[in-house]
Amino acid sequence: MTGAAQDAGTVGTSRTVDLGGPVHMVDYGGRPDGPVVVLVHGLGGSHLNWDLLAPLLTPHARVLSLDLPGFGRSEPGERQATVHANVAVLDRFLREVAGEPAVLVGNSMGGMISLLEAATAPASRVRGLVLLDPAVPGPRRSLDPLVALVFAGYAVPGVGEWVMRARRARTGARAQVTDMLRLCGVDPAAVPPALLDRSVALLEQRQDVVGMDRAFLTAARSLLRLLVDPRRYRRAMAAVRAPVLLVHGNRDRLVSVANARDVARRHPRWRYLELPGVGHTPQLQVPEALAAELVGWLAELPEPVPPR
Repeated sequence: MTGAAQDAGTVGTSRTVDLGGPVHMVDYGGRPDGPVVVLVHGLGGSHLNWDLLAPLLTPHARVLSLDLPGFGRSEPGERQATVHANVAVLDRFLREVAGEPAVLVGNSMGGMISLLEAATAPASRVRGLVLLDPAVPGPRRSLDPLVALVFAGYAVPGVGEWVMRARRARTGARAQVTDMLRLCGVDPAAVPPALLDRSVALLEQRQDVVGMDRAFLTAARSLLRLLVDPRRYRRAMAAVRAPVLLVHGNRDRLVSVANARDVARRHPRWRYLELPGVGHTPQLQVPEALAAELVGWLAELPEPVPPR
């Protein structure tokens, strides 16, 4: 483990760990005898996505988050940023950093990555799974027209790279952050100014890091491939044995609530919670209400399976 230090302005203690390359993480501390909760961000996200939720969980759990390679402060280097490559990174994080059975909380692409990890990891590694508006397939094509257009651009080699460059040239970092918040259903005016400022600063820093655009597009294309032909993904869902809490906002423009309802119907053992008036990132939009639901669900988890 390297670079342990308090990162100015960051909730929790910021560190860099070596998991086949540098991976930035945040240790929020928390209840020593509580469950270990690992927070996994989505496409284009980072540890900052959890700054409003994590402190609400620490009275009940020990809470960690990580920046997947190519996102936040985890520079990609030569590593691939595909969904399956990041499942492997998450698995190492659980084994080498969390060190005991963990509850995975994944949002969007982070939900997909967490689900794929839970499908193959032993019970002694994943104690429970919380999916927050996860990237899941649905019964029909139901993407918001703007979202469909954007992701169609990302999918095409050359076009996606041009889209990324054009967006930076056309708008500044603050406008990019606020536009993304609105797309996710979050009113930028409701976000604490300090968190908004840190999000802008992080985006400005990322623009100078070689490979960040490549990592984003690699992850986006990998995610889309799993959703276009979801047979392997559905098999992974069926293989999950840990308790699952599926949470979805009914105003999500990025992943239709119809997709979540279909997944909940296919998996009646999972607990399904639908949040009225909420978009794609409930941890930023309704952190208090979400934390109350998570704390209640955590209290009902069975005792962890000890490692063999």
